[in-house]
Amino acid sequence: MSDIEKIKKEPAAKKPAAKKPAAKKPAAKKPAAKKPAAKKPAAKKPAAKKPAAKKPAAKKPAAKKPAAKKPAAKKPAAKKPAAKKPAAKKPAAKKDASIKKASENVVYLPTLQSYYTSTVIKAMQEKFKYSNVMQVPKILSINLNMGLGDAKTNSKNLESSIDEMSLISGQKPITTKAKKDISNFKIRKGWPVGCKVTLRSKMMYEFLDRLISVALPRTRDFRGLSFKSFDGRGNYNFGIKEQIIFTEIDYDKIQSINGLNVTITTSASSDNEAYELLKLFGLPLREKPKKNEVEEAA
Repeated sequence: MSDIEKIKKEPAAKKPAAKKPAAKKPAAKKPAAKKPAAKKPAAKKPAAKKPAAKKPAAKKPAAKKPAAKKPAAKKPAAKKPAAKKPAAKKPAAKKDASIKKASENVVYLPTLQSYYTSTVIKAMQEKFKYSNVMQVPKILSINLNMGLGDAKTNSKNLESSIDEMSLISGQKPITTKAKKDISNFKIRKGWPVGCKVTLRSKMMYEFLDRLISVALPRTRDFRGLSFKSFDGRGNYNFGIKEQIIFTEIDYDKIQSINGLNVTITTSASSDNEAYELLKLFGLPLREKPKKNEVEEAA
């Protein structure tokens, strides 16, 4: 019986061993301890907020809207074709440039100068049988000289004469001064005695044209210029008694009536050539008497 009791006691002693699963209950709490680990997904919720943080990143497309304005900035670039419109005017500018070049190519020639090249040269070649065109005489210069006796005392008269000479010739004259002392005229060396001007080229032809066509016909009792006023070397001199024959002079503004001397310098080697040259230009020279008329008069 004692053995049976032992056997009965043995299962009874094993009951405490059955408590081990009860001791495992605290081990079962480990899944409960895992609940904080389950909170990790809850901790992921802030991570889920990262997409919310991406919303500012989603604003970058909104920031691209200013970038979308670049096409709007291209609108000024679209104006470049409008800027090309002045470029389209360049052909018009080329026309203006061509007109300017054409106007520059057209050289102004006074009437008498063009008349000399077209008519006078041919007539002189036929008259004197020149073998070369360069042998034909031409006008070199015209000199205007006005003497003033009271220039040393009356400065206003000298200034008035200079102004009148500049109006007549279109060129400012220079003041002439005494080269030496002259007691009879009561002047000293270097004192002003008048004014003069020398005309060449276009100014010369313009003055000669006005002299022939306007001034000389206005001379009082004009009957032509003398043919004897040549100096033997092809130069011609004549005097004008009143400067008011020129239309440029205002009669109310002059100080006094003064005369002036005109000298026409030519390249002619004889008086006959110079006479024919000036006659062809239209200078009103008197006709020379022919030899037959002189013999009959004798």
